[in-house]
Amino acid sequence: MKIVVIGAGAWGTALAVNAARTCSISNPAVPRHQVTLWARDAALVNALQTERVNARYLPGIALPDSLLLKAGGESSLATMVRGQDLIILATPVSAARSLLQSLQKATVPVAWLSKGFEAPVAAEPLLNSSSVPVGLMVHEIRAQVAVNLRAGVLSGPSFALEVARGQPTALVAASRHAEVRDALVEAFHSSTLRVYANDDVVGVEVGGAVKNVLAIATGLCDGLQLGLNARAALITRGLAEMTRLGVALGARAETFTGLSGLGDLVLTSTGDLSRNRKVGLLLAQGKTLAQAVESLGHVAEGVYCARTVVQRAAGLGVEMPIAQSVVALLDGKLQPADAVAALMERDPTTEVG
Repeated sequence: MKIVVIGAGAWGTALAVNAARTCSISNPAVPRHQVTLWARDAALVNALQTERVNARYLPGIALPDSLLLKAGGESSLATMVRGQDLIILATPVSAARSLLQSLQKATVPVAWLSKGFEAPVAAEPLLNSSSVPVGLMVHEIRAQVAVNLRAGVLSGPSFALEVARGQPTALVAASRHAEVRDALVEAFHSSTLRVYANDDVVGVEVGGAVKNVLAIATGLCDGLQLGLNARAALITRGLAEMTRLGVALGARAETFTGLSGLGDLVLTSTGDLSRNRKVGLLLAQGKTLAQAVESLGHVAEGVYCARTVVQRAAGLGVEMPIAQSVVALLDGKLQPADAVAALMERDPTTEVG
């Protein structure tokens, strides 16, 4: 199978490495797939070629000899993807619109790895004149700019470093098109990486986006040393918030008890490799948001999509107090301890929902 991964960050590199590795069980001499890792940054690609390691995003992980590396501008994408069987977009949500526009005539399955919401247009109201919400998920962007593209999302609880190391991981391949789901399973399912098919794209994308915001809150809780009881309560109530928003957007409730919902939420909220959790930890230590983000060296999507999550929820009449507190914290309207106090002092209510 010929696979091209667009974007040489940590996650794109990890998935490309995993797919390009040799089949250690059936035939150790033959690579599983012909994999190409593509990036716009020619200097980065030259370094990858020379060093055979992505020192910036995935240090210590050797690139397989069979992994092909290419660089170029977005204008060259249509030519570059010809002859491929599967196209993977491994870029932040901010790049999804332009990439999908460039690939709108692709005839093979396309899947993205990004988790989050597109930033809303500055000063634009929640609903524009055509009643289309701003701050879109990637499947909504695709519906605008590449309506005929057969596409989906690969998501779930996964740290790039562990996938690159070949440690056991389970993901979800979500698409309305069986062809896309089947291609993702064929490409990535292995003895260490299990891929489950799902047709609830909305649920999988909501889970992947909202868990980043909730992980900031959990990091804050841990940073303030509020204890494991508080962490468990925060994660559980966060799952309820995530589910409410997802169902309001058209997702199935049961999706949020699976890998892309509860699984990804638990991992991102508790794992030491979580960038979004790290933001909460640093804010609890008294760091400014700018200092916290700068220290990461990577994108923390929860910082950029928190406001959009709250806006989308408000437009649907969905209550998300944890996400609202995160936005107030990121905006500097609440101090860390005050954000927690605001949640704990809410009026009592029933647990269901």
